[in-house]
Amino acid sequence: MSWSALAAATDPEPLPATLDEAAEKATNAASWVEENWSTWLNTGLRILLILVVALLLRMAVRRALTKLIERMNRSAQAVEGTALGGLLVNTERRRQRSEAIGSVLRSVASFLILGTAGLMILGAFKIDLAPLLASAGVAGVAIGFGARNLVTDFLSGVFMILEDQYGVGDSVDAGVASGEVVEVGLRVTKLRGVDGEIWYVRNGEIKRIGNLSQGWATAGVDVTVRPTEDLDQVRSVIVEAAEAMAKEEPWNERLWGPVEVLGLSEVLLDSMTVRVSAKTMPGKALGVERELRWRIKRGLDEAGIRIVGGLPAQPEEAAADPTAGMSAPSAFASATSPQSAAATPLPKPDLNK
Repeated sequence: MSWSALAAATDPEPLPATLDEAAEKATNAASWVEENWSTWLNTGLRILLILVVALLLRMAVRRALTKLIERMNRSAQAVEGTALGGLLVNTERRRQRSEAIGSVLRSVASFLILGTAGLMILGAFKIDLAPLLASAGVAGVAIGFGARNLVTDFLSGVFMILEDQYGVGDSVDAGVASGEVVEVGLRVTKLRGVDGEIWYVRNGEIKRIGNLSQGWATAGVDVTVRPTEDLDQVRSVIVEAAEAMAKEEPWNERLWGPVEVLGLSEVLLDSMTVRVSAKTMPGKALGVERELRWRIKRGLDEAGIRIVGGLPAQPEEAAADPTAGMSAPSAFASATSPQSAAATPLPKPDLNK
């Protein structure tokens, strides 16, 4: 006989529950529900109120951010038709930047509002949030100390995007590197240098930045001529060359203003320098300067005006004296000189005499 059979034979069978016991249990359950239903209703209403307020607040904040972005786009379109708009504002680029900023702000607002609502709901369930908040605070401090450079880069990238300091395609000088902006991120900006190299610059390392693609550029040319030249003639030649250049393509698009002769910037005994300046398209100043020098040089040559400058000419050396490398005549060269006589060996005596 097995142990299971033996146990079944020896154990008494469980007695069925009576009606009185069942009624007592039902009465206890009903009384427990009656005692706690008010608490449940209060908790449920609190949770529902928290959810409703959070959703309404989230909707209001997102709508306000959307209207703010639309207002920024409308202001950019209004400025586009002005002279300042043609120089400083790129409507499409500003629209894309504002949309990106709006998306980030809406996501951050949703995270903060819904996260706060979740914590309040946990508090409504009588869950102790002190250990959770303390752990989150310690973890936040540890992450803050360990990743402070990352936080600095991120915040710098956010403000850079908000202020529209530069964008993809701009030529910038970031101090640590310079070149054309290839990619803009919240942590790293990617630049392509003049030799084709790629620079990865952390946004937190950029202390100052110069954008060479915003607004306009200035092309400056110095023309150095002899001090005896007629200044009015020099000015007329330069203006004529500049006007001819401004009427030809592609210089008529790259020149954003008339070429100005600013006057004399330097007067010396052997030369004088005339300063020429022009407002150009961003990033095209060097090409305009080269073409302007070329045309001014040709115009001055046709007018018979000589351009001077550079190192002064070295004076020609006098013809060398052929006897300069010869030594002075020696006293021993003459056989009759006392020195030669003293140096002549004495003749041997004749013993046969």
